[in-house]
Amino acid sequence: MTSTKSPADRPDDSGGVKPLRADARRNRERIIAVAEAVFAEKGPSASTEEVAAGAGVAIGTVFKHFPTKQALLQAIMKGLLERLNEQLSALAAGDRPGEGLFTFVTEMVDQAARKRTVVTLLAETGVDLQVAGSLQSLREGVEALLDRARRAGTVREDVRLDEVLALLTGLCHGALHAGWDVDLQRRTLAIVFEGLRGQPDAAARSRGSIR
Repeated sequence: MTSTKSPADRPDDSGGVKPLRADARRNRERIIAVAEAVFAEKGPSASTEEVAAGAGVAIGTVFKHFPTKQALLQAIMKGLLERLNEQLSALAAGDRPGEGLFTFVTEMVDQAARKRTVVTLLAETGVDLQVAGSLQSLREGVEALLDRARRAGTVREDVRLDEVLALLTGLCHGALHAGWDVDLQRRTLAIVFEGLRGQPDAAARSRGSIR
């Protein structure tokens, strides 16, 4: 995903970074939150004017923070990745080590399905959201959850990180491009999780029979 500089990165007269005022920062955060809801509801037909009205700001304020719709969409996706990183940290520090990985995968697939409109808009404006690349940026956090799950015995010991990332990539691609509903997400993840929890010996025999 192509990155964009935040308005907080504007240089000041001394060549340093000039931070946003508190009110400007609140406006920016409110615009992003409203835009996420507006695009999810109305899709590509949504306009920046609707975002401005929903956020209670002038259209000029939206353009001041986000000169183009593309910049606004990129900020939404950047915020999503930041929230996922925060969730990874919280799950890794939680008191249910065996379930953190399953919780995270479930949330990732749900987010992918609900962000389909935003991803479509990004593609239309020439920005391709690389799901695999985004997952790689979360690699260390996913690895920590996998290690905890293996130690807790809720995931087979022979499950590797690259396999989990491959599963996540495939699941998120499916949810993104097909807009999986909640029931399909639940049924698909139940099958995947059963495989992750399965007996190593049975899995080994299955792999051997395929060869």
